[in-house]
Amino acid sequence: MNIDFNGKTVIITGAAHGFGRSIAVEFARRGASVWACDILGDSLMETYNLCKDIGGHCQVRIVNIRNRDEVFAFVEGIIDSEEKVDVLVNNAGGVLGQIGRPLEEISTDDWDGIFEVNTRGAFYFAQAVAPSMKEKRSGRIINISSGAGLGISLTGIQAYASAKAAQIGLTRQLAHELGEWNITVNNIAPGFVLSNPSTIKQWESYGDEGQKALVNNIALKTLGKPEDIAHGVLFFASDYAGWITGQVLSIDGGK
Repeated sequence: MNIDFNGKTVIITGAAHGFGRSIAVEFARRGASVWACDILGDSLMETYNLCKDIGGHCQVRIVNIRNRDEVFAFVEGIIDSEEKVDVLVNNAGGVLGQIGRPLEEISTDDWDGIFEVNTRGAFYFAQAVAPSMKEKRSGRIINISSGAGLGISLTGIQAYASAKAAQIGLTRQLAHELGEWNITVNNIAPGFVLSNPSTIKQWESYGDEGQKALVNNIALKTLGKPEDIAHGVLFFASDYAGWITGQVLSIDGGK
């Protein structure tokens, strides 16, 4: 399957490391004009350099996806420069440094913060790109959820499981709303991947026995790589997925 994105403009959020960085590099490798954003400036520049090293086109911006004005300004700047947005990958998210605690200890700020970065930010970006995609009657929106959105969070963080489930619901709703403009909206639910400092810390916390148990619950008996998630994104963004929308693809090694 030869997937090429020459002439396509792609936005990737949360591109400073992990899935986002891998997704940015894979799109750049295939000719896309990549616009990558995050709040981690130094790490974002590392993503920029990796794209440049393979001859790809990449621009990076610091954007707080919790701030609607910043999101819209970023997208408007891209449209002014490129005149279009073909693909949006809502990858930014996470647990904001939180750990699993009993529900009665969770504050409103704890709860709201995780929803802001995992669900509200994706909504803001979809709002911002929709007019451009509608105008040219074409577009791809890919949201990165989690296995926690389909089941439970391994971390025990209630807001994370809930926010990722909400993002899946948003995916399905937007797929029906935007379908008449030939805009597809799909979701990828990754399994456990050592992709960033948070997941590495989580993995180390399990110890030898916990790590063995986690791997043994995976059909393929191995952890995935960020590239495995990126390849799923490339498929959803490609012409091969033109009649697929409102779907959730679990990339988790089999459960």
